Amino acid sequence: MSAADGALAEAVRGALARVIDPEIRKPITELDMVGSVDVSESGHATIGVKLTIAGCPAADTIERDVREAAAAVPGIAGVLVDVSVMSKEERAALTLKLRGPGQRVMPFGPGSLTRVYAVTSGKGGVGKSTLTANLAVALAERGLSVGLIDADVYGFSIPGILGLVDDAGVAARPTRVDDMILPPVAFGVKVISIGMFIDPDQASSTGGAVAWRGPMLHRTINQFLTDVYFGDLDVLLLDLPPGTGDIAISIGQLLPNAEVIVLTTPQAAAADVAERSGLVAMQTGQHVYGVIENMAGFAAPDGSILDIFGAGGGSDVASRLSARQGSEVPLLASVPISLGLRTGGDQGSPVVLADPADPASVAIRAVADRMARRGRDLAGRKLGLSPV
Repeated sequence: MSAADGALAEAVRGALARVIDPEIRKPITELDMVGSVDVSESGHATIGVKLTIAGCPAADTIERDVREAAAAVPGIAGVLVDVSVMSKEERAALTLKLRGPGQRVMPFGPGSLTRVYAVTSGKGGVGKSTLTANLAVALAERGLSVGLIDADVYGFSIPGILGLVDDAGVAARPTRVDDMILPPVAFGVKVISIGMFIDPDQASSTGGAVAWRGPMLHRTINQFLTDVYFGDLDVLLLDLPPGTGDIAISIGQLLPNAEVIVLTTPQAAAADVAERSGLVAMQTGQHVYGVIENMAGFAAPDGSILDIFGAGGGSDVASRLSARQGSEVPLLASVPISLGLRTGGDQGSPVVLADPADPASVAIRAVADRMARRGRDLAGRKLGLSPV
């Protein structure tokens, strides 16, 4: 290879640094996925690309992006991508590079820079999963690195709401690199759910039902927090099951630093139950960040607001939790009843992106703006500064 060809090969390698692995969300050059880069005298480039595993679901995307990046380099007349798979030793080195040395640890506990929010409600059917998914997407749209754990093991619905299911309703599978799990990505959000691990045959025979008791639930949530590689997140959201059972307690034990968002609907009965979920969070040492009221009203064609589910429940919950916590628990938003919010969840197309002007979108996006302005969690961390 001549000096000119060598310089062109380095230019190609530099262009490949802009190719991002869709699952790990890092440049493929940084992940040691690029092997040899050779350029002939005629300007034809041959690029060796090493996938993490055989059958990698991102293979076609990576190969396409590599070809396009290389072809855009001035002087390149053609591109051949030679795809292979990492050896066991190379995968182990990649895992070590991503996780760091030492035993696997849960990276989101006290001391983490990631802001962790657990979204809870006292009862089911209040739209908690739909609100959580849309909030995650809205935060990612603002440029934040966002992870979402569907901790509602019994009633998981996040994969469907975010379009991570096929036509048969089977959820996307995470990629496994040795003992590391790479979560699927939807709308810029890294997502993990128990629904992604249920065998399709079991799903068809049981409807995807999960019948587990406390210890197995705790281990599952711990594995999601430890074995799933989310990378460096700005925000981690957890969609908790309704009520105050095993998972809420496990989250309190595993993530005492998590802040809690309580979701309610306006009627008094729902508000009373929602308050209890906030009180359980306080008992485990967590801080209640705020309350979101869903189904707050319906805008009639004549412009009037119909309070189908009553009014005032969200502000009542916020007021009572403020008194119990000894610090303000604000009402973050009152999200109106929205056809777009419901149909977006059914179709896997979050309304915050599909229709930003929808009244529900406006309310959810306002909460995302408020959360995004908080930045990363520096509370209690040493900044490494010393007096001069």
